[in-house]
Amino acid sequence: MSKAPFTLRVPKQQTTSVVFASPHSGRDYPWSFLRNSVLDERAIRSSEDAFVDQLFDCAAEYGAPLLAATAPRAYIDLNRSAEELDPALIEGVRRSSHNPRVTSGLGVIPRVVANGRAIYRGKLSLEEAHERLRDHWRPYHERLQKLLDETRAQHGEAILIDCHSMPHEAIDSVGTRGTPHPQIVLGDRFGAAADGAIVERIEAAFAGAGLRVVRNSPFAGAYTAQHYGRPSRRQHVVQVEIDRSLYMNERLVRPNSDFDRFRTLIRGVVAELTAIGRSEVPLAAE
Repeated sequence: MSKAPFTLRVPKQQTTSVVFASPHSGRDYPWSFLRNSVLDERAIRSSEDAFVDQLFDCAAEYGAPLLAATAPRAYIDLNRSAEELDPALIEGVRRSSHNPRVTSGLGVIPRVVANGRAIYRGKLSLEEAHERLRDHWRPYHERLQKLLDETRAQHGEAILIDCHSMPHEAIDSVGTRGTPHPQIVLGDRFGAAADGAIVERIEAAFAGAGLRVVRNSPFAGAYTAQHYGRPSRRQHVVQVEIDRSLYMNERLVRPNSDFDRFRTLIRGVVAELTAIGRSEVPLAAE
């Protein structure tokens, strides 16, 4: 595994208050991890937001930084709290208050990948869990916090676009019968993580590119939106989920024939999103 817990693309000059992050697109799988898993290499990648960092890698050209994890989500989930340790997976962890994510095997050290498939043959030591937090979770979140602090100091506000992808089957049943399923789900924790005026402009950027957009269902935003979204302090977070079938073969975990076209479309969206951070957006008092 790469020693660097993330990659950071920065512009020569940051000209916008918008910051992009991709916590689930890491694909640097350590051999020891693969060897200890019951899954094959393709199955273990099923929970990876594959290629999302590539879709948004033009951000620096529009004056915005892009922070992307290198460790895969199956190894450590950076969109979870460091406290969300799973006692069913990690030796020595005490059971605490009910947490549906941890109970389902999707804590900060995941026990399962998509469709509830177990990753490991047995349990992990608490020491190994703490090593993953030390080597990957903490450096990523320390750098993210620094990016947001620097952006607020320079621009008076920070708007984090937390970039993800979702399995097509996750949204195939969303919506009413006879209507097309959404292609983009924006999560602002029902208004708690970002000012409504900003979310409206983000929605307009994706809709203007011809994409069908909904908010908060079925994904309202997880740890990153909850922890960093502070609209009253002019720090906003919107989680963006993209239907994977638009740009990749989900079964093979490969770009599909539409990848380049869709990447170009997202380039236009990134241009619109970064423009939001170059103009004053009236914010509601909280």
